[in-house]
Amino acid sequence: MEKSFVVTGKVVDIFNRRIYNAKVYVLNQKIQKIEETNEEFANYILPGLIDAHVHIESSMMIPSSFAMAAVKHGTVATVSDPHEIANVMGIEGVEFMIQNSKKVPFKFYFGAPSCVPATSFETSGAVISEKDIKTMLENPDIHYLAEMMNFPGVIFNDKDVIAKIAHANNLKKPIDGHAPGLSGDKLKIYSDYNITTDHECTTVDEAIEKINCGINIQIREGSAAKDFENLFPLLNNYPEKVMFCTDDCHPDDLIKGHINKILKNSVEKGADIFNIIRAATFNPVKHYNLDVGLLRENDPADFIVCNDIVSFDVLQTYINGKNVFDNGVVLIEPVVENPINRFNCKAISEKDIVVPYNGLNIQVIVARDGDLITGKTIEKPLVKNSYIESDTERDILKIVVINRYNASKPAVGFIKNFNLKSGAMAGSIAHDSHNIIAIGVNDADIVSAVNRLIINKGGIVAIDGVRIEELKLDVAGLMSTEKAEIIADKYHKVSKMVNELGSRLTAPFMTMAFMALLVIPDLKIGDKGLFDVSKFEFTSLFVE
Repeated sequence: MEKSFVVTGKVVDIFNRRIYNAKVYVLNQKIQKIEETNEEFANYILPGLIDAHVHIESSMMIPSSFAMAAVKHGTVATVSDPHEIANVMGIEGVEFMIQNSKKVPFKFYFGAPSCVPATSFETSGAVISEKDIKTMLENPDIHYLAEMMNFPGVIFNDKDVIAKIAHANNLKKPIDGHAPGLSGDKLKIYSDYNITTDHECTTVDEAIEKINCGINIQIREGSAAKDFENLFPLLNNYPEKVMFCTDDCHPDDLIKGHINKILKNSVEKGADIFNIIRAATFNPVKHYNLDVGLLRENDPADFIVCNDIVSFDVLQTYINGKNVFDNGVVLIEPVVENPINRFNCKAISEKDIVVPYNGLNIQVIVARDGDLITGKTIEKPLVKNSYIESDTERDILKIVVINRYNASKPAVGFIKNFNLKSGAMAGSIAHDSHNIIAIGVNDADIVSAVNRLIINKGGIVAIDGVRIEELKLDVAGLMSTEKAEIIADKYHKVSKMVNELGSRLTAPFMTMAFMALLVIPDLKIGDKGLFDVSKFEFTSLFVE
């Protein structure tokens, strides 16, 4: 049975760079006709918005729940890298994401995670081999080779890395990049393998050099890493080479807004309106060859209705001609899902995380708010009874990483800029292998937080003596099967408690999760120990 309807408003035509009053006729799943009219309308009709690079897992929602939250803000599609669940569950995890996503009217485009594990210097829950990548890329549900984080492997011609890239090129599927700070001859080698995106740029100069190498820049504005402020000039100077992405968007942020927030910020900065909307629609569609409509006749009916093109508050969202969000009401039905997980570790005790003092200074990780890159400093430790302890006066706190896949000795280091004055925080989200990570003021609370996660088999938790706030993440220790609003509320409460314990970080759990990311400089910590990313080798806690 044919389904037809008409939507009226000011059509934003990104191809002819004009805005005009029109009636949009939809027949079944496509736009049948766009008819200009002399009638005056107050609302605006735009192509549906696209997040050009996101890890759905970072929302702590399964794809079906993510869709329910995202359509409120006009997002109709995502280019999604299931790298996080792949590190825990392997191909089984990727398949879980694909199958769950098919249960809702939303356009998810998943990639084949290229670096699982991200490095050999940490313990992950799975390995995706070069042969696995080939099999995955041959699957029509896999649309690209996800971010090639192992840029040293590309530059130095690692056999498996090059084979993965070759499979994508042979199948004519795009290859996403991940090369923070890479420049010069090494960047040229990297881009020559047909790696054509990067979401790690932090300066305009870095972005321009990559653009000149044929790389498209995904301007990232996530929960922890925020690069829009530095990169927005690219919108007017290189409009055909930029896209918008969140990369990692925590639940409390997703509830408030998504790509539409970046559009709003772009307008406030004075960027051209057509360049802005192009970055969120046409550019990702063209680059990834997405089956997403762009508000043209015969296109899939993927479009949104906004109150204006300043605030970008969304009134309605349509996907394949289906109204999925209408004036405050989400019209997608919740999906009941059976969780999958991998958790195999035992409770720890305080004696497992003590650090005997040997008379030397210590290397300390320096976290930075809104940045994945860390610094390092050499400090004289606080010593009590021959053991090094957290020093709240100088904000030098103990950080612990525990292998959640096999019983092993915890790795212990120290970190600045979390500013906790009491208690501890812990999570089973620790990029990229997602072992347990914890930061705290005293060993008792650190141990309590870690053991609470082990009991729950994943989640995030804040503890201060008997006080506790937590969010259980029953899917791979990364996502919850609860509704988006419940997840966001619990996440807010845990984060609020961490702020009350003293942290001034914008997104403390997101920042903590990246302290275990061994592919982004400078000093990080994994389950096997402290790691110097600039040298790509383990380093000692103690120095002269």
